Amino acid sequence: MSVLRTVALALAAALLAIPAARAQAPAPAAEYPARQVTLVVPYAAGGFADIRARKIAEKLGKALNATIIIDNKTGAGGVLGTAVIAKAPADGSVIGMGNLAPLAVNVSLLGKLPYDPATDVVPVILIERSPLVLSSAPGLGMKSVADVIARAKAEPGKITYGSSGVGGAHHLSGVMFGRQAGIDIVHVPYKGGGNAATDLLAGHISMMFEMGYAALPSIEAGKITPLAVTSSHRVSLLPNVPTMAEAGLPGFESYNWQGIIAPKGTPPAIVARLNAELNTILQTPDVRDSIVSQASEPAGGTPEEFAAFVKAETAKWAELIRAANVKPE
Repeated sequence: MSVLRTVALALAAALLAIPAARAQAPAPAAEYPARQVTLVVPYAAGGFADIRARKIAEKLGKALNATIIIDNKTGAGGVLGTAVIAKAPADGSVIGMGNLAPLAVNVSLLGKLPYDPATDVVPVILIERSPLVLSSAPGLGMKSVADVIARAKAEPGKITYGSSGVGGAHHLSGVMFGRQAGIDIVHVPYKGGGNAATDLLAGHISMMFEMGYAALPSIEAGKITPLAVTSSHRVSLLPNVPTMAEAGLPGFESYNWQGIIAPKGTPPAIVARLNAELNTILQTPDVRDSIVSQASEPAGGTPEEFAAFVKAETAKWAELIRAANVKPE
């Protein structure tokens, strides 16, 4: 069964979970929120997106004087949950986490989706950008990006890198690295970043672009060697680790990122209210600390800035996917 066929069947079932919201008349923007708000997370409980969503929901509920319900709708790399958001009532009763793959990558990787990320959802705010850390396995003697490039050129096809699956930030960062450096490195996809990280520690793969929060414990324990970060500037928690640009690849920049989106047609006044409250929430010390402590960057800004960011990301990754002929699993 195709990915999109599976998503279509799962989406039909998922949408049955919000019939009460569809049955009610939309609340006027001035009265928002008139009832509880559902925050859809397109990924599993306990993961990167879910942890941030719960922290945000706690604050947003207090700001709106409403109950925020977290609803994890998993499947197809975030496509299922994002489709649920796109097809939900356009009255602010359902909002969701918008992430890199379902908003900016899958439209190029998978082709036709059960929603159009450019028109079927409304950007509310960018919550955070999360650079990745390129680390090498123990015992390989690769202490820098230059070492990796030299080894890969001396032994083409022998350097491997793991990822959480095709089309994610881990994978596409590796594709970008190989193309910019002009080296032949081999992608090894896993079903989840944790499995890839375990094999990195064991030396079964040569290196990995890993989320900062996931890589930090192993780096601090000296179990893997950090070579570079994928942001435009150094990460405060890893001040001695250069950026990929500093390591010899000008312009190299990649992030996993997430924000808040709403269904198409959500009244501008509701989007503006959510944006204002969330910008305030992102300035609170505990929320900023929770983001920075995971080696991520707090964002914020206007809905228009988030929309422009998603558009730029979509174009960047579309070009890479086309040029490298990246195909779905």
